[in-house]
Amino acid sequence: MSCILLTGSSRGIGAAAAALLEERGEKVIGHATRSGGPETIAADFLEPTAAQMLWDGALEVSGGAIDVLVNNAGLFDPNPIEGSDVEWLDKWEETLRINLSAAAQLSRFAVKHWQERGAKGRIVHVASRAGHRGDSPAHWHYAAAKGGMLAMHKTIARAYASQGITSFAIAPGFVDTAMAGDYLESRGGEGLLADIPLGRVAEPEEIARIIAFCALDAPESMTGAVIDANGASYVR
Repeated sequence: MSCILLTGSSRGIGAAAAALLEERGEKVIGHATRSGGPETIAADFLEPTAAQMLWDGALEVSGGAIDVLVNNAGLFDPNPIEGSDVEWLDKWEETLRINLSAAAQLSRFAVKHWQERGAKGRIVHVASRAGHRGDSPAHWHYAAAKGGMLAMHKTIARAYASQGITSFAIAPGFVDTAMAGDYLESRGGEGLLADIPLGRVAEPEEIARIIAFCALDAPESMTGAVIDANGASYVR
């Protein structure tokens, strides 16, 4: 049985991934921004100390050993350039802190943890199609954060593969969550589906299956890979 720290586990992709991993008999330590519990730790990534608190709390719950980190927590708020300078910069920094900086902090803690224990470990990063192709004019910050996550993932994979520390990334397109639903509506609703050859957005359970594969089943030689799941709306 593996012990898995999964951020953003309270809804959407994270909740689906937690349920699937638990069905497979794994121990999942969840994370939510505000409400916690015995197996879910509350941590607001807007706070600079939150990632450290989450990692320390997860180690305590796990009994001192975490095998897999899944960086899934994310923020997807629009930030149009017409806003005030202060508001635009604040939203930019909030999005990067939640989508990238917290994931970087947790990844660093995980790598050091496995190095100190002489153990293998896996990191799964839930990035986005936006990290490859960009996003809407109101989402510079989101695309930049996810592009940064992909670059970080590749760096981790190259740097630590020889130590048995592997890194995998997933780049979903639209997923049927409340976050994506709001975006679809803001961009014209169902008309946006015309850009997706599959004709629909992904279900959270589909992305959860890829998370579980990367966390548990993917061969080590796949380290550094980015798995696209966007209905062929972006192929490369």
